[in-house]
Amino acid sequence: MGTSTLAEQNKQSRRLSIILATCCLSLFVVGVDVTIVNIALPSIQRSFDASTTGLQWTIDAYTVVLASLLMLSGSLADRLGRRRVFQTGLALFTLGSLLCSLAPGLGWLVAFRMLQAVGGSMLNPVALAIIANTFTDPAKRARAMGVWGSVFGISLAVGPVLGGVLVSTIGWRAIFWVNVPVGLAAIALTHRFVPESRAPRPRRLDPIAQILIVVLLAGVTAGTIEGPQQGWTSPLIIGCYAAAAVAAVAVTMVERRRREPLIDPRFFASAPFSGAALIAVAAFAALAGFLFLNTLYLQSARGYSAIEAGLLLLPMAAAIGVTARLSGRLVGAGRARWSLVIAGVAITAAAAVLVTVSATAPIAELIVVYVVFGIGFGFVNPPISNTAVSGMPPAQSGVAASIASTCRQVGATLGVAVIGSMVAGHEVAGFTAASHGGWAIVCGCGLAVLLVGLASTSGWARTTAQRTRDKLIAEPEEGAVHGRDSAAVS
Repeated sequence: MGTSTLAEQNKQSRRLSIILATCCLSLFVVGVDVTIVNIALPSIQRSFDASTTGLQWTIDAYTVVLASLLMLSGSLADRLGRRRVFQTGLALFTLGSLLCSLAPGLGWLVAFRMLQAVGGSMLNPVALAIIANTFTDPAKRARAMGVWGSVFGISLAVGPVLGGVLVSTIGWRAIFWVNVPVGLAAIALTHRFVPESRAPRPRRLDPIAQILIVVLLAGVTAGTIEGPQQGWTSPLIIGCYAAAAVAAVAVTMVERRRREPLIDPRFFASAPFSGAALIAVAAFAALAGFLFLNTLYLQSARGYSAIEAGLLLLPMAAAIGVTARLSGRLVGAGRARWSLVIAGVAITAAAAVLVTVSATAPIAELIVVYVVFGIGFGFVNPPISNTAVSGMPPAQSGVAASIASTCRQVGATLGVAVIGSMVAGHEVAGFTAASHGGWAIVCGCGLAVLLVGLASTSGWARTTAQRTRDKLIAEPEEGAVHGRDSAAVS
């Protein structure tokens, strides 16, 4: 009997390990995609004779769609089944990757990147929900989350080197091929091992707010990317920003009238939550801007090959992986403020050096700067989710974490759009000087992480979090109290 029980326990342990590995595969391909596409940008530019604006769209078409659909995908998974939505996301991401590798022109590549993003929105948040639902023991769940976090660091380290090797030996189209076998394997493993699960009471869908968020993000991104080329006072650019402004006002009004809003405005009364949202935007804008500028700087301005540029970025990725674990321990010990201070100082210091970078800067100096930047980003990511849910009732913590994840993607989108616009239209000879303004923006993002981090972890901030928590617990359905629309579309 004892032998049988032990065998069952081992079988269950192997099953849990396979489920965790399957979920981590999705994180791995999405994490690799963050850096591998950046490494290939100069090659894509030469292949399609693309402008800097076109390269911006190659990155931002993906992040805009991803940011817009993250919360919707989470709601659909709770309602339709997490395994079903996860498999659908894997299939769409894999198909999108294959189509990207076959794109006959830049416009097609951008369109297929958007399809990739639709699938990507169904991966990481749903995978986290699967892990939380599968690992019911708190200690095992904590270890699973630790593995999850380390895989992201590994993916960032693998991306630049793998991308450099593929671009240098086969060509940029090969960077999308790697997703196909991994995606197919994950689909098969999910079908075989991952149990289906749904939320006991899924949140109602909010299609109006969803559409308005897409208009808001697309309007700001399009206006910022196309501004240098079209002219900042052109009707198209003014129209983009006007549409975004109207959508921002409208989504606030719509969400205040719903019982179960996609984004609950009451959350922002909590200073830790609002601070986490701002830090997520600033930190990921800094990372996305850093990768975009640095890739073009190394390959276009300095003439390094893709594989050489990838190897130069490896110390940064390694620093992220190491310091993320240290930051997680600090956050677990209740010292999130320390992590945010270290992050803000390191990102600011690294970007400050690059504000005056030249095309002949010593490589040793650049590597030190990359390591310092990696330390900063490694320390900033773990506190974001923790600070976002700080003081939130358990029933709202998942929604708060989803909003924080969305803010990460919004930051990445704005980072490429705003910082890329600083160098748009500049030829190779003038790129390095034009990039100084972009590095100044990255420096400002680091200062924002530092200052907002200090404010959002203060005693005053904790007081606002407690007030918000008490209000959310006392008025879980405030919409009903104020006569708000409860007939949401299901």
